[in-house]
Amino acid sequence: MAEHPGIVFKDGPSGRRAALALGPDVWEVVKASTEVDERGEAAVLAVGEILNLEEEQVRAALRYYADHQDEIDAEIALAHEESAKAEEAWLAQQRLLA
Repeated sequence: MAEHPGIVFKDGPSGRRAALALGPDVWEVVKASTEVDERGEAAVLAVGEILNLEEEQVRAALRYYADHQDEIDAEIALAHEESAKAEEAWLAQQRLLA
């Protein structure tokens, strides 16, 4: 944590993961940064606005990502996979109810 001020580690169903001390998981910040149209400093501001974070919080998450891309990319992939499964289950339920 000394290497990445503002980053803490949380335990949960998906295991230990990096997160902002007073905010979302790092993977959520990184994912949001890939979904905005802006780049550079404008992207930092846009992500901060979307997630209600200070600029320095966004930068801290992106710095952590720069040093741990494989870890964060795996968390993003897992979240995408879980989201797809949940959508499939919901669609199956909708077909049964139709």
